[in-house]
Amino acid sequence: MSWRDDGKEKTYSDEEVEARLKDELPNWYLENGWIRRKYKTTSWKSTLMVVNTVGHLAEAAFHHPDLTVSYAFVIVKLVNHAAKGITDKDFELAKKIEEVIMWQPGLEEGALTGTPDDPRFKYIKYD
Repeated sequence: MSWRDDGKEKTYSDEEVEARLKDELPNWYLENGWIRRKYKTTSWKSTLMVVNTVGHLAEAAFHHPDLTVSYAFVIVKLVNHAAKGITDKDFELAKKIEEVIMWQPGLEEGALTGTPDDPRFKYIKYD
């Protein structure tokens, strides 16, 4: 088996995808065969931070999304091209992206306080 062919992965029906998104990733949606999420940012610099974070996670996972990049947002689109549909790889990478991008250390106990409540330091528009 080659690195491209890792066996027959289960693909999910649209109904199954929508149910899983509702339960596991409520800010993601299914559109034209892809699961998607739009992350709103505050500037080009913050957009690039999101792109680089998604890029790192995707490369580490060896499962690569399509991105739409603009001044104040990034749209992440996932589908498993080899399986020709949505698989567990898509859900797992989406969860990791969501966890890292939407992390707010100021809401947790610990030494990390997160960015100050000041427009000069904000970069993600949290849901």
